[in-house]
Amino acid sequence: MIGAGSARAVMSALKNGKGEEDVENIAYYNGRTGPIEEMMVPMNDRACYFGDGIYDAMFTAKHVPLSLDDHLRRFYRSADKVEIRIPMPFEALRELVLKLCAQVDSPTAMVYVQATRGVGPRGHAYRFAGESASLWAFVRPDVLDPMDRDYRCITAEDTRFLHCDIKTINLLPSVLYTQRAEARGCDEAILHRGERVTECAHSNVHILKNGVFQTAPCDNLILPGITRAHRIAQCREMGIPVLEQPFTVAEMMAADEVFFTSCSALCCRIREIDGVPVGGKDEALIRRIQRAAQDEVDREIEAFARK
Repeated sequence: MIGAGSARAVMSALKNGKGEEDVENIAYYNGRTGPIEEMMVPMNDRACYFGDGIYDAMFTAKHVPLSLDDHLRRFYRSADKVEIRIPMPFEALRELVLKLCAQVDSPTAMVYVQATRGVGPRGHAYRFAGESASLWAFVRPDVLDPMDRDYRCITAEDTRFLHCDIKTINLLPSVLYTQRAEARGCDEAILHRGERVTECAHSNVHILKNGVFQTAPCDNLILPGITRAHRIAQCREMGIPVLEQPFTVAEMMAADEVFFTSCSALCCRIREIDGVPVGGKDEALIRRIQRAAQDEVDREIEAFARK
């Protein structure tokens, strides 16, 4: 683990890049910083051969990384599950992320952190990975998915592995599902194992039925989404019943409303699945949840400004 002295060295390395002025984007890799396009990663980083790593991502609003601590806690949790030791303490990584965000000249941006097992000659066993894990990060301009439009989805059989609760960089299935959705003019792919709906290619999916917010439980078949957890907490605060229980494709198609959430999608309403109209039966409730989501972002920005 990197101590306080090493953490200060990381901050010094940041200042030796573009300086303190705003930049279009910025990336970090093992103590080096620079524009994303100019950063170089060793061919022997285990990301290249095995996808041997974990990551997390979040978005900024007015330069504030939303739910930063929640995302970083999940980042360390994923690392623990695959026995990768993050080479930086939590608070130092948090400071690094905030500093990167402050330097990018865009009020809304994507923030990405990644750790791989290390750099060493190709070999499956951990002993080939070198002495320390590799730490990556970048911030680049991006925007949240708007909540004032409706979304179209497809369904697809979920053939991924059985550790979907770990946010690994092994994302080839998600790439293929997303491409399949785009080829059909849709925004997202909703996955299912048999009749049970699990999650989407890169988001969690939920339904509203008879005033109840229902979502799949946090088992090994879904990623425990940070935004998912925030919507659940808000619904409970607002007196909206929450049911963390699996639902089927048929139940989804018959739901009053269907929507997905992720770090880039606070609460995005789905109005078509596989070419069939869905939802549209509880406008008041879905809009209430969306307003609460936006209000939470506004409060987080205000709280950050007061620090």
